[in-house]
Amino acid sequence: MSDYAVGINTIRAAAARIAPFIHRTPVMTCRTLDRMTGKSLFFKCEQFQKSGAFKFRGACNAVLNLPESVTKNGVVTHSSGNHAQALALAAQMQNIAAYVVMPSTASSVKRHAVEEYGGIVTLCEPNLADREATASKVQIETGATFIPPYNHSDVIAGQGTVTIELLADVPDVDAILAPVGGGGLMSGICIAARAINPSVRLIAAEPTGADDAFRSFTVGELISQCAPNSIADGLLTSLGSLTWPILRDHLDQIITVTDEEIVRAMRLAWERAKLLIEPSAAVPLAAVLTEAFRRNSDFQRIGIVLSGGNVNLDALPWTKS
Repeated sequence: MSDYAVGINTIRAAAARIAPFIHRTPVMTCRTLDRMTGKSLFFKCEQFQKSGAFKFRGACNAVLNLPESVTKNGVVTHSSGNHAQALALAAQMQNIAAYVVMPSTASSVKRHAVEEYGGIVTLCEPNLADREATASKVQIETGATFIPPYNHSDVIAGQGTVTIELLADVPDVDAILAPVGGGGLMSGICIAARAINPSVRLIAAEPTGADDAFRSFTVGELISQCAPNSIADGLLTSLGSLTWPILRDHLDQIITVTDEEIVRAMRLAWERAKLLIEPSAAVPLAAVLTEAFRRNSDFQRIGIVLSGGNVNLDALPWTKS
């Protein structure tokens, strides 16, 4: 594992570093969902994390690990959602500036949340090239340190801390499922889980409309995301140069699910488990609810990372416009 961007020691160091600042989120269960899947499900509830998503772990670790000589200039990123909020909050807690480039199409709810955390928002055109160019311009003007959403060793290490907590609470799970977008969360999970309990099966879940990880895993080489289209807006990015090798080498499986399956899983989580999660967080639950997974007798005790709960309550996916 020394060839990867992070190892178990860096994840354990991140856990100690961020412990005073994060929530140790609970693991919750639901008998109804257990009955529906025929499994014992253990939900790691990162929707209760600060800023409403697992992203605060990585952002907090990255900010805390910055040399004091550069923190005076603040941090910068480009993000349309959870990483933007997480970095703004992490910077605010350390009394440094956070410059956040957001696409003009980002929801007003997410933009206002970034601003409430003290983030200085710059809007750009809704495409990756303009996001990167605008972030670079802001970085040159301010001298801020760029903290990307997932392709960063400190970010990956921070996300991996979720596994240390999950396996401390439920050490005997057969498998861990989590959503995959850029891969920061899932790659951190892979490194931590392989070190703590190598027998745990590691399964990523992904929307069929944004399935670059599935296609990459199938052919064994990195394939970039192309015209993604899914309700799971947190999973529309491509894998990174640091996250892909970890997923390639350690994932056991990637399951894809449709938007209809994601919405059904999200609604079940709200109605039956009383867990308010966003579409991206519902993706691994949707995978567990598929007939193929329910019939698989290899998995009985399943850890599911619910990645976040930042939902636009004015645009719920099961309400008609």
